[in-house]
Amino acid sequence: MTCSFLEFIWIWDQIQNLKLPEHHQKMAGFLSELAQNRENGLLMAFRNSGKSTLVGLFAAWILLQNPNTRILILSADQGLAKKMVHHIRGIIEQHPLTEHLKPGTLDEWASNRFTVQRQQYLRDPSVLARSLLTNMTGCRADVIICDDIEVPKTSDTSFKRQMLQQKLSELDYILTPKGFMIYVGTPHTFDTIYQTEENGFLKNWKCLKIPLLNEAGLSNWPDRFDENYIKTLRQRTGPNKFSSQMMLEPVSPEDSRLDINRLRFYRGNLSYREANGTGILSLNGQILTGASCWWDPAFGSPNGDKSVVACMFFDDVGNAYLERLCYLIIPPNTEATDYQCRQVARLIHDCYIPAIHLETNGIGKFLPALLRRELATSKTVCAVLEETSHQNKAMRILSAFDAPLMNGSLWINENIRHTPFLQEMRDFTPGGTTHDDGLDAVAGCLLSEPVHFKRPFGTFSKHYSEWRF
Repeated sequence: MTCSFLEFIWIWDQIQNLKLPEHHQKMAGFLSELAQNRENGLLMAFRNSGKSTLVGLFAAWILLQNPNTRILILSADQGLAKKMVHHIRGIIEQHPLTEHLKPGTLDEWASNRFTVQRQQYLRDPSVLARSLLTNMTGCRADVIICDDIEVPKTSDTSFKRQMLQQKLSELDYILTPKGFMIYVGTPHTFDTIYQTEENGFLKNWKCLKIPLLNEAGLSNWPDRFDENYIKTLRQRTGPNKFSSQMMLEPVSPEDSRLDINRLRFYRGNLSYREANGTGILSLNGQILTGASCWWDPAFGSPNGDKSVVACMFFDDVGNAYLERLCYLIIPPNTEATDYQCRQVARLIHDCYIPAIHLETNGIGKFLPALLRRELATSKTVCAVLEETSHQNKAMRILSAFDAPLMNGSLWINENIRHTPFLQEMRDFTPGGTTHDDGLDAVAGCLLSEPVHFKRPFGTFSKHYSEWRF
């Protein structure tokens, strides 16, 4: 039995008790036309629009039309590709029109590859999951679906973008002569591969672009993304991420700046008290619910990178308070690592910090054991969490500051005015050569999951080692 793709989706939605929104109908028509004309295409739609669900249904429908079709699912990593293959396999098992495609034996019915009942004997499975880093020599496919291949880890530097394009260019040798490719995703860089213009990587490809807001500024999926939710989302994610992920507009990092005028300043000190045997930490009367501490270590030479520790606290309404930002100073003829660890241990003690993230790049790989020793010596209970940063530093800083600066939720202790932090903000440009060590440490706090405070055991003032968050 054959049916149109739109009918195939409608039947599935009835079974799953789902609605068929207007933008899904547009996607269905676009994908159907690509299949009919064997034409390459780019589908761009806002995050959480259901595009991956539609593409999974599309793959199952393709196999219904021709069970001999071989489909390659390519994603930025193997986990994403396997998730899509698992989704397609589940549709085939549950959709009433595709039940007959399930084979009698389950030898080729795995999570990363499966083969349906088909007439031809073919070496490649019906659906195969692969990541960009996988060797695909020898694979053949009639349909290639590139699902979320442009993500920060594959596109946040010029070198990575070149490698991404080079890897994707090899797909032409995998695709059969009458096959076609579909790219599905959202832009993560200004030099995105998702460009179909004259000089774009996908030059002259057919394209469907569905942003969250239409030309009139109204939601393209009002049942799920109403006006209040969109407003909250814009504030929470920041303008850059909202523009790229929800409005599908490539954002240039060169146009991004850290607006110092959006910072909010406060005076005051941390206050600890107990009520009914429970420890409470507050700042100017506002009860704090969590903390994050980040140490970006360095030798601290006068002209080199600075060793910086940032301590940040959070309340239950979304505000972040940068309480301390310490540029560690190492006196001459002093053992740098031991001296820094003693300073950090004292800071942790004074600020009631439950856990510290320590970057282990470079000098940092020697510090966790030394810091734990100093904490034990001072009888300070604090977890030392080792971190290795792989993301481009400039992109990490921009993504961390974007939302809190936009919605005015980042508060800075007045004492930090006397550090190099504000000057770093003024001078910061992506790819620039100015110092950004303080910015990097604060970005680490903003991006890491805060440690939420829990009830302590004992009295803090008398039993510091029993303080628990």
